[in-house]
Amino acid sequence: MAAVPDPSAVDGYVHSVETAGTLDGPGVRFVVFVAGCRLTCSYCHNPDATKLSNGKLTSSAALLAEIAQYKPYLVHTRGGVTISGGEPLVQPAFTEALLKGCKKMGLHTAIDTSGYGGMRAPDSLLDHTNLVLLDIKSGLPALYQRVTGAGLQPTLDFARRLEARRLPVWVRFVLVPGLTDGEDNIRAVAKIVAGLSNVERVEVLPFHKMGEHKWDDMGMTYTLKDTPTPTREQAERATDIFREYGLDQVLRGTTAALPAVLDRVGG
Repeated sequence: MAAVPDPSAVDGYVHSVETAGTLDGPGVRFVVFVAGCRLTCSYCHNPDATKLSNGKLTSSAALLAEIAQYKPYLVHTRGGVTISGGEPLVQPAFTEALLKGCKKMGLHTAIDTSGYGGMRAPDSLLDHTNLVLLDIKSGLPALYQRVTGAGLQPTLDFARRLEARRLPVWVRFVLVPGLTDGEDNIRAVAKIVAGLSNVERVEVLPFHKMGEHKWDDMGMTYTLKDTPTPTREQAERATDIFREYGLDQVLRGTTAALPAVLDRVGG
């Protein structure tokens, strides 16, 4: 007998999944990389996930059934599920269906987003979200446009919306030598973060080129071929600037390739 379709299931395009992620929220995470993104970031390490056509059409019910198999492990490690991409807000109905299903299972939920598509996220999607990993690419509008091909304001608007909902946020900032590492830009990002009462953590992520081969494979021009990974000193200087804005308790990685993490005291 054929299975009865789940009437609440939503179809969406999934690029890939990671069953034991440790970098996208607390604990061990089941990470869903959905397809589709409206930004064209110059340092994107998943350019193969920017188009919906790069993903596989998948039912939310089928994916939730797979996630359920990992529930005991995710709960044991105080982890959960993170919807990343691509950009999860490009497919809001699919993302919401996954978040809602995970919450029904008692799992912690997070979305990893640039915030640019925040206007596409209904309140019901955020109702099922425990944490937002918010990527702030730049604090200067002109530089944000250069880095992403889009405007900064939608991200700021989304950040304020999350603050109004008191939804916990971890901010991510990628430090790219010669592009985003200018002191004026770092201070601009730090000022934005310091003005948000719901930010629990800041992750300064040193630029890397592990996705460069994907650009080559897709016949795309990678403009950062000659850009080096930040030195330890550059990463530490960036974290020091964030600390000047009241973001304390810096936990630095053992190498410049690891994120420097700042936890807001009392945040």
